[in-house]
Amino acid sequence: MLPRAGQLLRSARGRWQQPLAAAAARSGRSLPAGPLPAPQMLCLKQTGNLKHHKAACYGTLVPSDEVTVNYRYGLPVVTLMLPSRKERCQFTVKPMLTRVGTFLQDIQKEDKGIERAEVFTTDGSKIPATALMEVLLMNDFKLVINNTTYSVQVPVKEKWSREHAAEAEDIKSLVHRLFIALHLEDHQLRRERELLQKLDHLREQLVPLEQMKAKIATSADAKTNRLLWTGLALLSTQGGALAWLTWWVYSWDIMEPVTYFITYGSALAFYAYFVLTKQDYVYPDIKDRQFLHYFYRKSRSQHFDVEQYNKLKEALAEVEESLRRLHQPLHLQLPIQEINDKD
Repeated sequence: MLPRAGQLLRSARGRWQQPLAAAAARSGRSLPAGPLPAPQMLCLKQTGNLKHHKAACYGTLVPSDEVTVNYRYGLPVVTLMLPSRKERCQFTVKPMLTRVGTFLQDIQKEDKGIERAEVFTTDGSKIPATALMEVLLMNDFKLVINNTTYSVQVPVKEKWSREHAAEAEDIKSLVHRLFIALHLEDHQLRRERELLQKLDHLREQLVPLEQMKAKIATSADAKTNRLLWTGLALLSTQGGALAWLTWWVYSWDIMEPVTYFITYGSALAFYAYFVLTKQDYVYPDIKDRQFLHYFYRKSRSQHFDVEQYNKLKEALAEVEESLRRLHQPLHLQLPIQEINDKD
């Protein structure tokens, strides 16, 4: 094409010179001697993508692979490129309600090709999924999608004055109270269903443990009663032996020191019991202690998990207490400690 254009220019050179000479004669000017210089053409070469050149004429666009955060109507909007769809998508975030894990799940739901989505601080520390987006948007962070890391710069949000902050807190409190007043009944029904389901699940787990515990408790109680009757028999035998030795074999003058040392030995044994157990020698407490000793020894032999049983019983008591509070509307807004004090 270039040789053809050169031929056209040379053929048209003669036709250009005649009009130019006539115009110069009328104006009284003379043309330079010699042939006219060859015309020159300005060549423009397109480099890069034409879309970016057009965009540069109208404004500055953010590169398609950059993650940006902007505030729109007071809410942060995160804009990023979906790797599979090759489209930019905007996610409007509610900072005080949305958590980081929920935000990452929304990104993965929007693009099924995203297998990994994590958030790190600028120094490389991972941000947990339970953290609120409000905490994340306080500083710059890094967003990792699959194997690509994006450095996200969070714009500085205009700080409210104390009056605006106090007014906003009052509005939040009012909205919260209105929400509770309008949805309290639904919340109570939903909460009651959850507690009843949890209560049934705990009772199902406790049924086999309760049966095993009943058998172990019966065996331990029987051994404790046998021990008590054995102690009574030994004391009776001791009293009878001392009476026989006093009246039939020896005299009181001989047996009196013996009974004294027996009494002193009993007092010494009771004091040793207090030193070892840090408890008074009281018969009901001794019976309970011996019962627990037999119970735990039998539990180990029968592979009965006492710790798990206690945890399930505590969870069952908490659920029953929550149901009791739920059925008493006057106690709904009171803490547990205050209710217990009133009861």
